Amino acid sequence: MPRDPVFFVYPAVLALVWSLACVDSVAFPDEPSAAPPKPAGEISLFDGVTLNGWTVKCRPQDGDKRHYWKVVDGTITAEVPPNSNHGYIWLVSEQEFGDFELRVKVQTYSTSTGNSGIQIRSRYDDATHYMDGPQVDINPPGPWRCGFIYDETRGAQVWLWPDVGRPANAKPELAPAGWKWYHADFPEIRDAWNDIRVVCQGLRIQTWVNGVPVADYDGTGRLDDEFHRKRNVGIRGHIALQIHPGGTLLIRFKDIVVRPVGETGDTRP
Repeated sequence: MPRDPVFFVYPAVLALVWSLACVDSVAFPDEPSAAPPKPAGEISLFDGVTLNGWTVKCRPQDGDKRHYWKVVDGTITAEVPPNSNHGYIWLVSEQEFGDFELRVKVQTYSTSTGNSGIQIRSRYDDATHYMDGPQVDINPPGPWRCGFIYDETRGAQVWLWPDVGRPANAKPELAPAGWKWYHADFPEIRDAWNDIRVVCQGLRIQTWVNGVPVADYDGTGRLDDEFHRKRNVGIRGHIALQIHPGGTLLIRFKDIVVRPVGETGDTRP
């Protein structure tokens, strides 16, 4: 007499149940770990691949030079060739910020003769093709000036820190003790990057370059005066990267991160 079919199936079912019960004990290769989460509220302004979130602003006659801003090897790169005749060419964040901490890495070269900078709490006037607001200076030909704060706002156009007036009044002896800046073509530190940190809270602006405190500026009576109120800058606005008229320039930016600063006054390094 043939056996009940269930007895033929039972050994296979038992083996399957046993294998499932033992799955947890099997050692699988480690999966790649996910990138650590960003701190709460931290905003990355550059995806490392595109200029999404940014807009190039310039005079109409400089429209053929908008490509001076581009993405190269995971960096935002500005490259200005010799004998280029142009005005200011800006890369402007689409987002606006009020009180915040900004951290960015910057790479420069000793062969650059042009100037750059990071606009904060600023606005571009499309009608006049002008950028109003404070700027953290980046000056490859004289890097002792990096981290100084200049006011591009029409009606002001002076150094905010140090408070010495017109652009030509900034001198190397005004740089902070122990200032540091590294060009990427220095033989002793090839491909060097520099860390810039900016904290804006209320009317106060602070800057650090490679960990060295540079500017600590109280803008009361200046950033809230009629010129800045008229342009709606100095307290809130966009972040922008600058190509200055004149000179050659090769400069790169990466790891551009903004952290909004609340009422706690947290400005920890």
